[in-house]
Amino acid sequence: MKLGFTKPFIVDLSHFGTTPAKGLREAIEAKHHGSMAWLAETELRRSHPQNLWADAKSAVVLGMNYGPDTDPMVTLEQPDVGTISVYARGRDYHDLMKGRLKELAGLLARDTQEDVKIFVDTAPLMEKPLAMAAGMGWQGKHTNLVSRDFGSWLFIGSILSAADLTPTPPELDHCGSCRSCLDICPTQAFPEPYKLDARRCISYLTIEHAGPVDESLRAAMGNRIYGCDDCLAVCPWNKFAKVGQEIKLAAREDLNAPYLAELAALGEDGFRKRFAGSPIKRIGWNRFLRNVLYAIGNSQNADLRSVAHAYQSHNNAVVSDAAKWATSQLSK
Repeated sequence: MKLGFTKPFIVDLSHFGTTPAKGLREAIEAKHHGSMAWLAETELRRSHPQNLWADAKSAVVLGMNYGPDTDPMVTLEQPDVGTISVYARGRDYHDLMKGRLKELAGLLARDTQEDVKIFVDTAPLMEKPLAMAAGMGWQGKHTNLVSRDFGSWLFIGSILSAADLTPTPPELDHCGSCRSCLDICPTQAFPEPYKLDARRCISYLTIEHAGPVDESLRAAMGNRIYGCDDCLAVCPWNKFAKVGQEIKLAAREDLNAPYLAELAALGEDGFRKRFAGSPIKRIGWNRFLRNVLYAIGNSQNADLRSVAHAYQSHNNAVVSDAAKWATSQLSK
């Protein structure tokens, strides 16, 4: 590996098929994208890398391992603490990977004398289908990438190149008859294998969704306050996973099992300081507090009732609603 990446996997974009675009279209038509309007708005550019950059001939896909050193689901049995998705317990991977991809892209441009562009999950590029076409892994029944060497724990970065590069063989689907990821989902967000309804996905609900969460889903969220790893963590292919070695992505101890009462007391300034350099910061204090209040409501700890009650008159209607719901749950 160079700069902490896996070996490079390469796609000849002239052979990149239409299946990913078809899947995207079906998801949008079914409204599975929820409030993520940008998915529909960028559908054409997202449907093929050459719609994003017409001169692109090859895609170089690289992964960075962030495998956890502990069971990411262990805190689900600790109702007084919040459970944060593994990827968000350390430094924001976007900045780290972007800088290193620039180094590799510069070398590629020098060697090929052709233009390059880099992407790390922030542009309309379908990186998981590219990673499968390049042979890095396959999209499992939970729609996430699965690797034979790293299990579920890979960040993906891509370099589009105007050069003709020798492709690597695509990966096959190795899910077989396994349904572990589908059956573990607390909110039943998979209408069928390989299809995700984001409107029921806890990662979407805690990160992308700005409004109140439907009351029918709140109890199933448990103490998950940012993201959800359940479908990733139960994958049998994780027996081949390795603990991430990138020190800058290592989990911060204070984010492994933070107490809900402590998080609720942060305030906006405290939130910004606590999560500086973390991807969590981007959702803002009000949305984060909403998530914490839902978790408090699910805690069954009457001692936390006063914490929720204090936010019932909050000037943000979504926070106030979450506080009233949590208070009512702890009053039963």
